[in-house]
Amino acid sequence: MLSVLVALALIPLPGASVVLHERPADPVRLTAYGLGTQHAYLRGPAAFVRQRGASEVVVSPDGRRAAAVPAAYRGGHDTLVVTDRATGRSRRIRTVARPLMASYASWSRDGKKVLLTLEKKASGKWRSIGYVTVDVAAGTSHTTVVAGADPAATFWWTPDGAVIAQRRGDAVVHRAGAKPKVLKGVGTLTGPDLFSPSGKRMTTWCPSRLAEHVCLVNPATGAIVSRSKLRPEAVVGWWNDSSLIAVVPYRNNYRLVVAGTSGSVERVLAEIPARTWRAELWLSFTRK
Repeated sequence: MLSVLVALALIPLPGASVVLHERPADPVRLTAYGLGTQHAYLRGPAAFVRQRGASEVVVSPDGRRAAAVPAAYRGGHDTLVVTDRATGRSRRIRTVARPLMASYASWSRDGKKVLLTLEKKASGKWRSIGYVTVDVAAGTSHTTVVAGADPAATFWWTPDGAVIAQRRGDAVVHRAGAKPKVLKGVGTLTGPDLFSPSGKRMTTWCPSRLAEHVCLVNPATGAIVSRSKLRPEAVVGWWNDSSLIAVVPYRNNYRLVVAGTSGSVERVLAEIPARTWRAELWLSFTRK
């Protein structure tokens, strides 16, 4: 028992009233989190530090860099700020001009590019119209407008560098120089870390015809291969190829847990107060 207690680290999350339970052997590490678009925190050498002026921040797969989306335009443009975590040096890369917006940042698995969802306001609401890819080394961005994009879509990377987004119950894979591939009836994508480490499965919110909440889909065929009995508020990502990281209700509050893909809870990572979850808590893990 003593060895277990010594190995367990308790990591406070400032501004969130949450304490993360972490172990050295964990396959992933919480590197950023936030509350809505007003408060974003990045992990530093000793503690999490609030990123002033940033609405979101995400760490590259190798842990070397952080990409932040500012909360306001600069010079009439939306931008992406890429920071070297070792030196603290930052580079600001223009993405789109006002009135467009580019947000929901995610890194490609090779750590070379950042993907953002392109939005335009219509009738007082922000609606997705495509995506922006940022080449970090070159310091350039490229905008792609997607005809017939789902207004509620968010665009994410696939493991091999294509782009995937929901479209009214389907998933559409966009690959340069190829016709979009439609995975029919798979449900709604769960978020940025929807692909398993091996890339052989992806998570969706099950289509309404099914009783279960979370489905596991073969991304090569679009077949729903299994359904989880877990009924989470959010699927944060994958712990390993057989377990998910999720937020589940617990006694009028919430818990961050590791759960097998079948739905059984294997470990509690943190207790989350209801007020924190209502403040739109988001969590970003980086694989070790």
